[in-house]
Amino acid sequence: MRSGVRDQPGQHSETPSLLKIQKLAGFMNHRVPAHKRYQPTEYEHAANCATHAFWIIPSILGSSNLYFLSDDDWETISAWIYGLGLCGLFVVSTVFHTISWKKSHLRMVEHCLHMFDRMVIYFFIAASYAPWLNLRELGPWASHMRWLVWIMASVGTIYVFFFHERYKLVELLCYIVMGFFPALVILSMPNTEGIWELMTGGVFYCLGMVFFKSDGRIPFAHAIWHLFVAFGAGTHYYAIWRYLYLPSTLQTKVSK
Repeated sequence: MRSGVRDQPGQHSETPSLLKIQKLAGFMNHRVPAHKRYQPTEYEHAANCATHAFWIIPSILGSSNLYFLSDDDWETISAWIYGLGLCGLFVVSTVFHTISWKKSHLRMVEHCLHMFDRMVIYFFIAASYAPWLNLRELGPWASHMRWLVWIMASVGTIYVFFFHERYKLVELLCYIVMGFFPALVILSMPNTEGIWELMTGGVFYCLGMVFFKSDGRIPFAHAIWHLFVAFGAGTHYYAIWRYLYLPSTLQTKVSK
């Protein structure tokens, strides 16, 4: 009887912690070593899919809107480049996370899609800069940066192909350099309309990077990263629509 009485306090003291662990187990798995890929829980898988799938249709509609607002060849080309980058980001991400969730036994397919998902980010960054580099007066460096961003995207793609998931910190630094280097040219443009929106979008991306590498530390970290990407992309889209496409359309209507 006495031994049973002594065991009960220990059991009661462990119960709250065990319940807490069980509750968190459904929302987050243990963190993995740097050379391995984190395996999301069922809830995290669903959130990863939903947080980017939701934006596929808006990105298609938004890209189409820029195309119909285009007044010349450069605006049309820029709308196509930006639209493909924007839509491609959300579509590829959604397909990869869906396969990773529902068809994880297809190891090779999942691996290739994961690589493709990371490669698309480089081209999305380059595509996001394309309208500004093509449609704004930026000085002598602009003509070089138009091609340099695509060279950087190609180098990033080659890096992912050969070193995918090996050096995660290096991969993160590549995204940061790719995101900020062209901004040096953009921020020097004489016409400063849209600067604040560009900076705000950049802040969203930077804040999201905190969650990008926090799987296993913060529940739904990757899904939160997806939301920051969506907010950043939405802010940049507004700037492109408002300051690069809408003014010319309004002027045309007035002249008519």
